[in-house]
Amino acid sequence: MATGTLVDTNILLDVLTQDPTWFGPSAEALAQAAEVGLLFINPIIYAEVSVRFSRIEELEEAMPPSDYRRAPLPWEAAFLAGKAFVDYRDRGGTRSSTLPDFYIGAHAAVADVDLLTRDRGRYATYFPTVTVRTPG
Repeated sequence: MATGTLVDTNILLDVLTQDPTWFGPSAEALAQAAEVGLLFINPIIYAEVSVRFSRIEELEEAMPPSDYRRAPLPWEAAFLAGKAFVDYRDRGGTRSSTLPDFYIGAHAAVADVDLLTRDRGRYATYFPTVTVRTPG
């Protein structure tokens, strides 16, 4: 992957839904990331955002490939995500639905790109080599 930023689902949904609390900060952070490099999404992020749309054409219009580059998920990221998830569980983590988040963090780590998210803590803890950017 080229230099840029992997954009987490929560940032995209903040902007697409015009969230009353997060729209401004997330839109500004997204614009700043776009100024310095390419914006990327992966199939997990695409799937998570897709639940807000009834047709794929609507999703593609909201997140065109010219603005959000589609990045494939590397196999190495799957391995790293699994190991980080085990570490999380060993430390007492209980949420079973977090594995996709670990895959997103691992993807940013393996691809050596920044990650734009509102969830700094978990990503910074389990993926210390990733530059985690947050709104605000």
